[in-house]
Amino acid sequence: MRFTGPHALIDLAALRHNLGVARQRAPASRIWAVIKADAYGHGLERAAAALTAADGFAVARVEEALRLRAAGVAQPILVLTGALSQEETAAAQAHRLDLALHQGEQMTWLEALSPAPPLRIWIKVDTGMHRLGLDPSEVTAIQQRLAACPRVAPVPGLMTHLANADDPEDPLTVHQCQRLRALAGSDQALNIGNSGGLLAFPAARTAWVRPGIMLYGSSPFPSLSAGDLGLEPVMTLKTQISAIHHFRAGDRIGYSGTFVCPEDMLVGVAAIGYGDGYPRHAPTGTPVLVGGRRVSLVVRVSMDSITLDLRQAPGTQLGDEVILWGRDLPVEEIAHSAGTINYALLCGLTARVQRVSIDECWPRSRE
Repeated sequence: MRFTGPHALIDLAALRHNLGVARQRAPASRIWAVIKADAYGHGLERAAAALTAADGFAVARVEEALRLRAAGVAQPILVLTGALSQEETAAAQAHRLDLALHQGEQMTWLEALSPAPPLRIWIKVDTGMHRLGLDPSEVTAIQQRLAACPRVAPVPGLMTHLANADDPEDPLTVHQCQRLRALAGSDQALNIGNSGGLLAFPAARTAWVRPGIMLYGSSPFPSLSAGDLGLEPVMTLKTQISAIHHFRAGDRIGYSGTFVCPEDMLVGVAAIGYGDGYPRHAPTGTPVLVGGRRVSLVVRVSMDSITLDLRQAPGTQLGDEVILWGRDLPVEEIAHSAGTINYALLCGLTARVQRVSIDECWPRSRE
């Protein structure tokens, strides 16, 4: 089947491969597969169905967890930000969700629940991120309240969020791990490693780890590519050439005529824009693949289209395939060019970009 217009191919085999890389790096750990934000733009239910080998799933909101339960997911589900109300706390209990606890008010909501079934709680501690988490000095009092609460399963776990695990040289990560370990009882499970943590820091490979961006075949490190880490890109964003023009030297192109043709040249228009989630601030020179050949973006990104310098792709025709990022054009490279991060590009695709599992169209042979 041939797709027209913007579409994202989702390689489920690559998704499973990347989970395997996480297992290889942290073989003694259980894995929360992080599929928040619609699985980083890849599709929440699709990712969960492909990642059945994970020990559990981690999401950011109770509503995401309820979508998974409605889809038939029976594995443990951890809500990383915890409940935001008494009603969400009750919903978590009814649907057997694990909750992070980082505020005293969340403890009060737990105490107001009916006694059964008991909830599994992860006390989130601020060890240096200074975003969500109890101060270490508050942990003992919260543990005492949890121990006295029949609505809570025995022995809550401890978790924290690493502030700078994308820098393997920063000692803060090891310090954060040490701070959490110092608070733990002998029978308490720890939950630390995000993608950067489990890949680069043995101290973060605790009883549970939480790989996110690495599952989607993208690197958490500025200095290492996904390929360097043995990861395979899951999403390939594609569209097609919708128009071709021959312009003369000196012709001005685009809004405000910001690009001046340096010579007679072939210019193409591709059917994708910031209305689809392609970065509005991507500058002239951002790479794009047309028929497998690398060309450059010129002029401002429009809502529904981008304009391409086709001098390096002579013979391009209407309808030719355009790749914005994916296997042969890493999303990290596009993010760097656009002055943003790979997370933002993957999560930022809009609903009008069709997501298609690669098994549903043309399976790619794997070397």
